[in-house]
Amino acid sequence: MYTYEEPSLFSGKRGIALVAVILLHVLIGYGFVSGLASRIAHTIIPPVQIAQIKQPKKNDKPPPPPPKLQDIKPYVPPPEFVNIQAPTSSHAITEITRRVAPAPVARPAPPRPVVRTALRYDPNHLVDVNQYYPDASRRAGDEGTCRAQISIGPDGRVHAESIAKSTGHPRLDRACLKVARALRFIPATVNGKAVGTTTIVPIAFKITEE
Repeated sequence: MYTYEEPSLFSGKRGIALVAVILLHVLIGYGFVSGLASRIAHTIIPPVQIAQIKQPKKNDKPPPPPPKLQDIKPYVPPPEFVNIQAPTSSHAITEITRRVAPAPVARPAPPRPVVRTALRYDPNHLVDVNQYYPDASRRAGDEGTCRAQISIGPDGRVHAESIAKSTGHPRLDRACLKVARALRFIPATVNGKAVGTTTIVPIAFKITEE
């Protein structure tokens, strides 16, 4: 009679795979115990080294200025000298002299001489001082000479009078101004034209025997 038997775990392909799994576990366990796994890990993945990096020093100095560009001077070509020969003909020399010579400058006319005439008494209007002598001064015996400053206009008449020097007697001084106001003159002239003048005239009061 035929009987069925269950196959063994280690038989066939199934047994080979099972044996291989068991051997792999044994090797892994041995590696952890002996430190082989750690060396393999260090070999595959090298340890990470941490190094301190120095920070760059701060540079307080400002950056150097950019280089200056030199001024480029424009090129000026030297002047060309042309040899000009002087003309030999007399006509050409005369023509050049006429062009180069400056125009004659007109000289101003000489000033006209100034002709002056002096102030004079008008002979047609003479004044008698005795007609202006005060009677009270005659009786008192007052005498004296005054100097009257007068301004004569172009018409020959006295326009203003004043006492420049007194006779010492007020009545005679007032009479002196009346005489000065009555005087007439031929006015002074400049180039034939009458002009005003200021002058001083003496007027004397003296008692005379009649």
